[in-house]
Amino acid sequence: MSDPVVPLRPDVSRGPVRRLAAPVGTLAAVAAAFTWVGVVDPNEPGHYPVCPLRHLTGLLCPACGGLRSAHAIAHGDLLAALAANAPAVAGYAAFALFWLVWLARAARGRPTAGPRPRPAHWWALGALLLAFTVVRNLPLGAGLRP
Repeated sequence: MSDPVVPLRPDVSRGPVRRLAAPVGTLAAVAAAFTWVGVVDPNEPGHYPVCPLRHLTGLLCPACGGLRSAHAIAHGDLLAALAANAPAVAGYAAFALFWLVWLARAARGRPTAGPRPRPAHWWALGALLLAFTVVRNLPLGAGLRP
């Protein structure tokens, strides 16, 4: 069953401050998180909890290296970020793109519904992260380890 077609009209009933509050607030929260990770180095032990999977099994999960990647991004080092966790960098880039679209649509008073991935998209993302996890834990995937 498909969604009914609703004409996309600008929402002029709310002022620009109210329309931009959510995207600007989200950016402030993300910026605060990246600032924290940029200041508190995850490469030094004791600042962040250890990955439970790595601690218990010695295996790297798909998120291992994500904080190091965010730290490198906060310091403008894209190559180090990619080396720490390339899928995380792709996630940061996707967030930035979706956030820009959200901000532009909110500024114009347009509906701001985000992406609507279908189950096939979630399965594909899961398969990609599973493959990344398997490969980075094999000897041939040493370059994918943080």
